[in-house]
Amino acid sequence: MMKGVQSGTVQAEQLKQDGNLYFKKNRLGAAIDAYTEAITLSPNVSVYWTNRAVCYRKRNDWTRVEEDSRKAVELDHSSVKGHFMLGLALIQREKPTQGIKELERALELGRGASPQSYMVEEIWQELAKAKYSEWERNSTKRTFDLQNLKECCEAALIDKHFRDVTEVEGFIDEVANTTTEQLEALNSVFSKAAEFDTPTEIPDYLCCRITLDIFRDPVTAPSGFTYEKAVILEHLEQVGKFDPITRQPLFPSQLVPNLAIKEAVQAFLEKHGWAYKMD
Repeated sequence: MMKGVQSGTVQAEQLKQDGNLYFKKNRLGAAIDAYTEAITLSPNVSVYWTNRAVCYRKRNDWTRVEEDSRKAVELDHSSVKGHFMLGLALIQREKPTQGIKELERALELGRGASPQSYMVEEIWQELAKAKYSEWERNSTKRTFDLQNLKECCEAALIDKHFRDVTEVEGFIDEVANTTTEQLEALNSVFSKAAEFDTPTEIPDYLCCRITLDIFRDPVTAPSGFTYEKAVILEHLEQVGKFDPITRQPLFPSQLVPNLAIKEAVQAFLEKHGWAYKMD
């Protein structure tokens, strides 16, 4: 019995490799068939489900992407690709709030992934698009509501002004000055309320010195400088094992997550959703 189980496991793994090869050659039907056979032999292996979900994604079959990625996450709660694919499927199926939640989970898990399976930038790109769309919808509604409220307040002040003018004799100038001051104060209050939805510049300390983009996964080198993890790892691999600013020797094992900057970025984005916009 044990030998049969081992044989099935080996066969399933080979089918996965076959599916990977078919996928690279864009033979999606053959890849799906291979992954399906692997699932039949070993249904409790999360990666078989996520691989098949990726194929369905290429076909824009989001119902099946959701089904397979849900199964993958059920089997492995820490599956980065499972949460990522589920998030994409939910957004495509017009469930943005749930989709964003899954993408955020994928991003958090992805930050701790090994360099070989590191996909934070890909996750961030999709999350940023979803979050920016969410901000746009909410911002448009907030702007509309604020404008309506402002107009109602202005109308009430002007109405009060005319009533005061008819009731108070000899103090018309004072009434006019008071109304002007009240209208200016009203404008100031509503301008302040709109500040969070008004794009400005992202503070430099929240941006990578190399990419100049807001941090996704900030890490600090022994020099004290903070870099985007994917970018500094690429530099160390392709350019050389040294800090790009200080030129001191630097190795991947010396990079430490900068939790303070990560939290600062998150706090900034929660208040300023426009900052999710990608150039």
